[in-house]
Amino acid sequence: MTNRINRQIILVSRPLGIPQAEHFQQITSAVPELRVGEFLVRNEYLSVEPAMRGWVNAVANYSSPVGIGEVMRSFSAGQVIASRHPDYDEGDNVMGMLGWQEYAVTDGRTIRRKVREHDLPLSLSLGVLGINGLTAYFSVTEAAQAKPGDTLVVSTAAGAVGSAVGQIAKLAGCRTIGITGGEEKVALCRDYFGFDTAIDYKSPDFETDLSLVCTNGVNVYHDNTSGPISDAVLKHIAKGARIVICGTASVANWENSPTGPRVERHLLTQAARMQGFLVWDYEHRYEEAVSRLAAWVRDGSLRYREEILDGIEHAPGSIASLYLGQNTGKRLIRLHHDRV
Repeated sequence: MTNRINRQIILVSRPLGIPQAEHFQQITSAVPELRVGEFLVRNEYLSVEPAMRGWVNAVANYSSPVGIGEVMRSFSAGQVIASRHPDYDEGDNVMGMLGWQEYAVTDGRTIRRKVREHDLPLSLSLGVLGINGLTAYFSVTEAAQAKPGDTLVVSTAAGAVGSAVGQIAKLAGCRTIGITGGEEKVALCRDYFGFDTAIDYKSPDFETDLSLVCTNGVNVYHDNTSGPISDAVLKHIAKGARIVICGTASVANWENSPTGPRVERHLLTQAARMQGFLVWDYEHRYEEAVSRLAAWVRDGSLRYREEILDGIEHAPGSIASLYLGQNTGKRLIRLHHDRV
């Protein structure tokens, strides 16, 4: 193991708003010898998440900021290739917070789960069978308590979370409305992910189009964006609506956040509920959810798209372009191990 060289992406400066490629640097380091209770994971896929913007911000959100000089925090999936830990064997596939690096030494505390779905691609453990799918599952079934006959609206509907939200809501008997950007993604939501309808927030007729498809009100709004999209949707909430706040992608910098209409009157007059959602609150139920999600993937009820960038050198700029809406599926970095 002493001969293994690890390529890593570290944070070198603190961004204000969306992190750019220049905020990161690629370095190499030697993989250390394992101590008792540790094991070595060879990462095969690294995840790129909108939440990474918050992880590198100077102000902590639900987790402490990544430190300057530290390996960039990320979910990764790979295989155990050496172990001195009694619960992990060579050949085990794992997913966890293993960072933007080729190899990770861990004592198991950074592992979210062993990946046992050997008949499905390992990459799915970072997407539809990972945090994205888990977020959608618990958001729809628990936080929103979606039920047959509900009209559910989700923003960033063509994304890894939004597309799963729409499909799981459809399985729950909901009428589904996706909000996304551009004609291609509108078609993807409608024709591939099976939304009942999808509308383009970039269209000058967006608010009119939204009114036409929300004539009976919105029972559930899964909010991935905040901002003007959410302002528009809240005008249409129905009595007893449930609004789940999952992301704030439209706001680049909360230090100078935009102002907009107040939400209180909408919530009051419709006796509606708005709550923040963190998938970590359901960690004790991950295996239950993955089992259901995997079954839906196998029978074709839950579809997914992946956008794979080959090589760790693509990682530094991958967050910024994610916020430009340039991805067409779950964004992943696939690693090629060309070193011993």
